Amino acid sequence: MPSITSWTRLEPRTRNAEMRTSVQARIYDPLWMLARQWQVGEFQGEDTGTPVMARLRAEVARLTRYFPGPIAPNTRATAREYDAKSTPLETLVERERVRPQANQPAAKSEKLRLAVDAGIHFLRLLDQQPIAPANRENYRNAFKRKFPFAALTAEERSTLDDDSRNFLDLMVSRAIDGRLLYSTLRATLRPDGGGTRGALPPDLQIAADEVAEVEKAAEIWLQWYETLFDEPNNIPAAWVPERMEYAFSVATRLSEGEQTLTAEEYYEGHLDWHVFNINAEVSMGAANDDAFTHITNTVIPAPVNFRGAPATRFWELEDAQVDFGAIPTGPADLPHLLLIEFANSFGNDWYVIPVELDVGSLCRTRSLVVTDTFGVSTLIRPNSESGAQHSAWRMFQLSHQRQTGLRPASNLFFLPPTLIKNIEGKPIEEVLFLRDETANMAWGLERLIESSIERPLNRLEASVAREEVSQSNSPAGGPTPNIPVYRLATQIPDYWVPLLPVQTDSVTRTVRLVRGAVLKPDGSQTTVKAQGRVLNPEPEAGLALYEEEIPREGIRVTRNFQYTRWLDGATHLWLGRRKQVGCGEGSSGLKFDTLES
Repeated sequence: MPSITSWTRLEPRTRNAEMRTSVQARIYDPLWMLARQWQVGEFQGEDTGTPVMARLRAEVARLTRYFPGPIAPNTRATAREYDAKSTPLETLVERERVRPQANQPAAKSEKLRLAVDAGIHFLRLLDQQPIAPANRENYRNAFKRKFPFAALTAEERSTLDDDSRNFLDLMVSRAIDGRLLYSTLRATLRPDGGGTRGALPPDLQIAADEVAEVEKAAEIWLQWYETLFDEPNNIPAAWVPERMEYAFSVATRLSEGEQTLTAEEYYEGHLDWHVFNINAEVSMGAANDDAFTHITNTVIPAPVNFRGAPATRFWELEDAQVDFGAIPTGPADLPHLLLIEFANSFGNDWYVIPVELDVGSLCRTRSLVVTDTFGVSTLIRPNSESGAQHSAWRMFQLSHQRQTGLRPASNLFFLPPTLIKNIEGKPIEEVLFLRDETANMAWGLERLIESSIERPLNRLEASVAREEVSQSNSPAGGPTPNIPVYRLATQIPDYWVPLLPVQTDSVTRTVRLVRGAVLKPDGSQTTVKAQGRVLNPEPEAGLALYEEEIPREGIRVTRNFQYTRWLDGATHLWLGRRKQVGCGEGSSGLKFDTLES
């Protein structure tokens, strides 16, 4: 049936366009508001005085000792001295040998590009010396003849990839081998044990009045070559091959005695205070170090502010980039609910007290007295000393290495000498450790290794290239009938290293993954040799991974160069390692007793 729909809408309108009075938000009956506060019991709350002054007494000690590697309990280790102002902790822990050693068997085919660049730099320094132009050219040729690149044997050439082989062929008799030059100049100008300084080789035919200039260039070059990379100087490595992570300890002395901090599982690439634990079961010889001082600071506490925090002023709006109310949470999502409640209800209850500390120092707070706006002074004690029900809970304190329930809380603040920003290069070596449930074993898969010219070499591409060359060189036979072929075991690529579980301790039943052998077509066994450093740990004690270190998702271990600048302005270049989550399970295709048509 026809109808007419109508309605009436009420629109409030101000009688005056001036909004000043409304914006002032005046209170016309403050007594009524006070009465309502009394009625609901708000006057029975706690004293809400604002802190206006804080007095802090503490003792601060700089780190004085460093020890690489794990330390067994009840051990007194001989640790080396450490100055946090000279070297960042990541560099000290991660660095490994870059320059090849002259006494190593593979030194002839390692770091070819570095050897060439070092030789070119020496010639560049030689040109900067006040030497006669005619003699300068003679000296250049003499050094090239004296320190050439040695030609490799056929067996040594077979171990090189095509790019490295071509590079070496190009540099033979054309460039100076910086590795050979360094070993000769160091033995001559810087003999071990502070012996008598020798003379340059006579076959260089350097004029007597220009020997000083050539030796000056050699000294500058030696200093450059020895400080080009941060490398360990006759100290053990912090890398633990059986765990694929770093382990180390640092120590200092406070008034109560030696304090040792241990990091047993460091592999992320960035150190922070929570990586360390207090290790009271070892000693590193820091008990007599003179390292700590007492400080007393009287400061004004400042409120902590963060994005999205409740604004303090009436008409001030919060940062719109952070909306804690828009966080999607469920009834059982307690961490998110706690975060929202903290930010909205208690976010303006936190204050910060500025305390200046040197990087690489350990601080123990002795007392903290806070005075509020009512003139009341309160002694703030650590939560562990409050005697409350949850006094054992702590978030921002260092934990003990082994929790026994008998040790008190540490009440220590550690400011580690770590990096904020550094430049990382692309991986020069990459190894995947994965589980193969079909073959019931684990594998170490070398995806990338460092070639002789210091470039990442893809093992898969190199294996395919060798297979193509082998097939092209094999004689072509006539047509073969379609007869099944029996194989004792399928062929596995040479960059797949088998890892077999072995029980190494009958008492604890510890299982480790050790390098195994693969079957050849004739039934014999051969050990797969890795070409990188990750699967060839130093010292040569064999690879014996703990079984739990390779989970179902696998792990990925890489090596790459890193570069940074430290507090004193000095730059540091070192080679370190990383461990990350892998790519899941894998399949090698390993089968036994198969017929292939």
